[in-house]
Amino acid sequence: MRICCISDLHGYLPAVPECDLLLIAGDIVPMNAHGKPEGRRWLDGPFRAWLDGLPERLTIVGVSGNHDFVFEDGEPQFARPLRWTYLQDSETTFDGLKIWGTPWQPTFYNWAFNLDEPDLAAKWELIPDATDVLLLHGPPFGYGDPTSSGPVGSRSLLRRIQAVKPRLAIAGHVHSGYGVYTIGPTILVNASLLNEDYKPANRPVVVDVTDAGVTVVESGPL
Repeated sequence: MRICCISDLHGYLPAVPECDLLLIAGDIVPMNAHGKPEGRRWLDGPFRAWLDGLPERLTIVGVSGNHDFVFEDGEPQFARPLRWTYLQDSETTFDGLKIWGTPWQPTFYNWAFNLDEPDLAAKWELIPDATDVLLLHGPPFGYGDPTSSGPVGSRSLLRRIQAVKPRLAIAGHVHSGYGVYTIGPTILVNASLLNEDYKPANRPVVVDVTDAGVTVVESGPL
């Protein structure tokens, strides 16, 4: 199975490499669409057109991020559903893989989906023990979360990943953390497409998932 991982689009709608499953790890809407009405219009316009233009065989699963205020009350309702599966502390299954999606991160200014400990730990406890793929927005502490003041990821998320041991975890949020990391048997991808100046800078990260493990097929700067 080939999986394409992207995050932190902020309105940028990239070309998607050939894959079976596209995972979107939040911060989807543009900077000028933070308001819920503006976010709904953008999702129902450019985002819908982009999703509909992807190959029909492709399955798409996403979570929201701290810029995606439009999702705070759940997935917006449209006359015609978007062509994806939206996860918010919930699960879906694709070709036998159990995928859990959750949008939270440690409090970061006054953005969406902020929580402090121990409320974050309670969200991570919802992650089933049998999870194969963990779709996040915020990364765990020390992995894909560098800033000038040090790591900003969730410590309790790191502990939960170490306990659950998913085969693959995808996050974003910290643009400078783009890359691939290893947490025990888990491959963690920070799939942020934009750099700290909110310019497209990075390729989607493409991985193959087989019985033998997870192999990175494509990653790196544009």
